Parts: sequence; structure tokens; C-alpha cells
Amino acid sequence: MKKLVIVESPSKSKTIEKYLGTDYKVVASMGHIRDLATTGKFGLGVDVDNDFAPSYIPMKGKNKVISELKKLSKDSDCIYLATDPDREGEAISWHLKETLGLKKDFERVTFNEITKDVILDAFNHPRDIDIDLVKSQETRRILDRIIGFRLSKLMQSKTGGKSAGRVQSVALKLIVDREREIEAFIPEEYWTITAIFGKMEALAEKYKGKKLELKNEEEAQHVIDSLDEKYEVTNIETKEKAKKGVMPFKTSTLQQVAVNRLNFASSKTMRIAQKLYEGVDIGSETVGLITYMRTDSERISPVFVNEAFKYIKETYGDKYIGHVKVQKKNDNMQDAHEGIRVTSPYRTPESLKKYLSNDEYKLYSLIYARSLACLMADARVKATSVTLMNNQYEFKANGSILVFDGYLKVYGTYESSEDVVLPDLGDVKTLIADDVLKEQHFTKPASRYTESSLIKELEKLGIGRPSTYATIMETIKARDYVKVEDKKFIPTEIGIETTDKLQEGFSDIINVEYTANMETELDEIAEAKINNIDVLRTFYNKFEPLVEDAFKHMEKKEAVATGEMCPECGSPLVIRKGKYGEFVACSNYPECKYIKREEPKLNEICSCPNCNGKIVEKKSHKGKVFYGCNNYPKCKTAYWYIPINRMCPECNNMLLDKGKKIICSNCQYEEDK
Repeated sequence: MKKLVIVESPSKSKTIEKYLGTDYKVVASMGHIRDLATTGKFGLGVDVDNDFAPSYIPMKGKNKVISELKKLSKDSDCIYLATDPDREGEAISWHLKETLGLKKDFERVTFNEITKDVILDAFNHPRDIDIDLVKSQETRRILDRIIGFRLSKLMQSKTGGKSAGRVQSVALKLIVDREREIEAFIPEEYWTITAIFGKMEALAEKYKGKKLELKNEEEAQHVIDSLDEKYEVTNIETKEKAKKGVMPFKTSTLQQVAVNRLNFASSKTMRIAQKLYEGVDIGSETVGLITYMRTDSERISPVFVNEAFKYIKETYGDKYIGHVKVQKKNDNMQDAHEGIRVTSPYRTPESLKKYLSNDEYKLYSLIYARSLACLMADARVKATSVTLMNNQYEFKANGSILVFDGYLKVYGTYESSEDVVLPDLGDVKTLIADDVLKEQHFTKPASRYTESSLIKELEKLGIGRPSTYATIMETIKARDYVKVEDKKFIPTEIGIETTDKLQEGFSDIINVEYTANMETELDEIAEAKINNIDVLRTFYNKFEPLVEDAFKHMEKKEAVATGEMCPECGSPLVIRKGKYGEFVACSNYPECKYIKREEPKLNEICSCPNCNGKIVEKKSHKGKVFYGCNNYPKCKTAYWYIPINRMCPECNNMLLDKGKKIICSNCQYEEDK
């Protein structure tokens, strides 16, 4: 009996085929094999007048793959559709079924990790395709196609922006809104007072039992002038507190920590994680090293828990064994599978280092540490606070000492925990400060979003899904809607204008609440709670009239032409406004990114002695001033000292001003000034 297994990637197919044996042939579809056409009304590939019936066509370059799969499926007695265990994977399996014309001769198989035992067990428990998951994915795709095509065309005609999208536009709006908060922020001055007692520092916190707020230096100095020499020790409190361990990784938290600790962009993290999931040759076998990396879940399988507890006990001892943490239920959570973890605690990063690239090793080490840490005991901290009183001013000093490292034994590299040791005051009743310092501060606005903080915010707001975060980050950068400085997103002129135009016409749709509600509806479609056609119809009936009105009435951005043409693409040059004022750039932006650079005004010194040019002041690439001919490179005449337009009486070369002396540029002649 011939058995055909279809997965998504070639590397995964090689790994799985080794586990299943010679009765099975495992091949790859190379991801999606078909997508919406670009025909019909507005090129949507969707019949909006006929219950949004989609029109699918093979994706570019996939005809050969489809032909090979059809031939293999005809020669097989049973076909297993083993694509990824999420909505996208479910949809790919359905598209394979439809395209290959499969009837009852197929099974759907899912697994969360690519290890031999898990794969064999999965093939013993096949199921049907979950059509509700497919409908949810298809609805998302149709929504994204309608919004993307219609709004992108609108923005291209009105602003020069390249694209707009259901989720990307909301993410961009968050960045623009944050930038405007920062620009509108007015810093407020405040002061703090710190009393120094050797290595102990105590901050003035209260006066007469109320919070102390000092708005200027005069108020701060008044407090200092009011203090006596002696500080009364009124309370010493010591408590042992638990430092709670970490939860298992899910997609969003993995991306956030990888950005912060490894300096990996979210797209890079997912690319490397995909490789670790699909399978790595580790000498004795080819095996998936981590579980599926697109997940909202933080659940850990009992099999891994038991194995991890055994490893922790053997390696670190009984006291390091923790407990299984329960994830807080989130209304938007798709809990179809596990959190992200390694497939075996016995495959340590050090034992695999020679089989992994440097970046693979870094990411695997992070996931390995988190996989153990989430099942290890909490760390314990001895926290001490000292309260001091002086003339009704209350000062507080805080310290902490790590008394048991717990999960930090393996995760301490990624989570800082520094001891702040306070002196043992024993029965001391009063202290005399070595110094009392006043320090000026200013309130600060909220920080610009980084990839990490934007992903965290999107997840908190219920926008997007694990599979979309990395794509959102890359899209807004690729479209030049943002630039990245010091790892922070700063909206560009075109990004701000695109956001403003979308809010002008679509504020009821391009916003956090509407987008989050749409995610909830997609979840409800997946759970067969609501009808997908009703969702599409309700949306379209609200959206399309807004688009048509915007095409008619939305004001088009008019850039002022300079009368010059772009030297790179031939389009007109126009005056644009940026964050730092006006500049001249190509009207064909963002296709052409030419910006006219103003030529610096040259300071002419004298005529060149070797051609008909002028000697002008210049700067070297290191910033050092020198004097050279403006006919360079035809004339290479240049001097490090300023020419004085007088020739040497001995060799008739240019004389130069060297400060205290006049020297010849060629011979040893010199004279006093």
C-alpha cells in the first residue's frame, strides 16, 4: 500500500520520512499552493455580489509543484495532509484537497513537534479537515484582500503611500499617535533629595506623612536646610519574598525577548525558529529541536513536564523542581497547541553547538533556558527596607539579596537580578549622613515603540495573531512608513500622511477597537458560533461606501514642483515637508527615493597655479580642512595650508600660510610673517 504525506517544507519532509519508514513518501507543497485571483470587481478575486465567493488560482511558480502532487496522489492509496497545526496550515490542507481532487482517500494529521514518538502517534490519530478553521482563515484572507486592495489604491492616488492594510495600518497609527504624544509633551521639573550613609542611600519620600513633591531647586534646598544632623532609625523591615518564575514562551514573548536580549528582528527570530522546528541533523539523527513556533498557548505537555522534572532533579537537585504554571485565559487566545519549548531537556545547547549556526545556537539556548525555567522553583529574595526620620521628613532605603536562585540558575543570563546590600544596623538608633544630595529631574514622555514593545502592545490590544507580528514589522519598514533609530520606530512623512488620510475617511474601521473586534469574530467563526458570510457582508456594506466617498471627495496631496526632473528616474522633483523642514525629492516616491542634496557653497581662496580652476576650501573624509582645485579630478593640485596667492621667489611654486611663517609648497623656502 502506497502512502503519500504532504507537508509544507522540504526540510520537514526529510525529517518525517526518516521516522515513518519506506511505506511512506513525504513531499512538500512549499507552503500555499493557491491564492485569490486578481480578477473581477476591483480585482479582488472575490464575488462581492454572490456571498463573497472566492476565485482561487495557482500561486506564481506553483504549477509544477501541483502537477507533481497530482501525479503522486493518483499513484497513492492513502494521502496524509500534514501541514502546520494552525488556521493557516488547516487552510493549506484544504487547498491541497480541493486542488488535487481528493475525496475520501485522505486524512488530516497534525503534530506540535517533529520527534519520532510524536510523529508516529499523530499518524495513529488522523482526523478530518476542520472546515470552521478553514472558513476563519478564508474570511481573514478576504477581509485583508478587500481592505488592502481598496485602501492601497486610494492611498496611492491621494498620498503617494504604497499600501494600507487591516492590521498594518492600525500598527502604524499606534506609532504615529505615540510620536505626536512625544512632540506635544511638556517636561515638568522635579527634584529629589538623597541622604548618603556610607554605601547606603536613602531617598526622601514623605513630609508629615504625605508624599514629598519638590518642583524646583529652592524647595529642595529648603528641605536640606531644614534637616538636623542626626537621622532617627524608626523601622527596619526584612522579608523573604518569592521572585516568580517565567511562563513558557509563546510567539509574542519569544519575539520580544529575542529583540531585547539577542538583538534579533522578529522576522529573523521566526526564520531561525522555523529551522529549529523543522529539523536539524545532530549527527545521530535528524530531529526537530523545538515545538511549533506560532502559538498563543503557554501550555506544556505532561510528557515534557515529567521529562523536564526528571532532568532538573538529576542536574540541579530536588529543591529546584517547580510547578506547572497555568496561563491566564485571554478572550483572543487560540489555544490549539502548546507553548514554544525544546523537544528534549537532554539536548542541551552545549551538546548541539557544533551542529548549529551561531544565531541558531543563540536562539536555541534562549528557548532551552526558558523551557526549563518555566518548570523550576521560584527564586527567593531577602528584601530589607530602612526608614529614617529627620524633622518630620521620612527617608527610605531599600535593599535585596538573592538567597535562592531557583529558575535563575538557568535563566539568569536573560533576566538581571543584582544584589543591593544594606548595612547591618543592629541596635543603631541614629545615623549621621556623610552627605545630602539634591538632584534635578524632568518628567519624560512615553518612549517610542520598539519591535518588542509594539508586538507587546498589539497582543495586549487583541490585534493580529502570532503568525502576523513579524510580517507587520517588516511591512511598515519596507513601505518606508517608519524609520528605525536606536531600535525605535519613528514615523516618516509619508507614514504620518497615510495615517492622517486613513483617519480622515476610515476612523470607524482603522482603529484598535474595530480591529480587535474583528479578531474576535474570526475566532467565533473558527468555533462555528457565527456565520462567516454575515461577517463579510456587514463589513463590506459599511466599508465600500466610505471608500467610494473618499475617492470622490478626499483631498489629494499636492506637492509643489520645482521645475527640475529627477536625475535617477526622470519624474518631476517636488518640495516636501519633513520633520526637519522642507527638502526637494522625487515625486515618484516611494518607488524612487532620490533626495536632492544642496551643494555646499565653496570658499574660493585664489586661482589655481596649474590650470584655469580655483583653489577652494574642502574637507577630507575624516573632516580635516585642506585646499584643492575645483577641477579635481582633472587637476589634483592640493595644499594642507592656506595658499596666499604669491609665488616662491626660489622655485615659483605657491606660498602657503603656516601660521607664524610663510612656507613654500614645494621647496625649503620660508619667511617670517
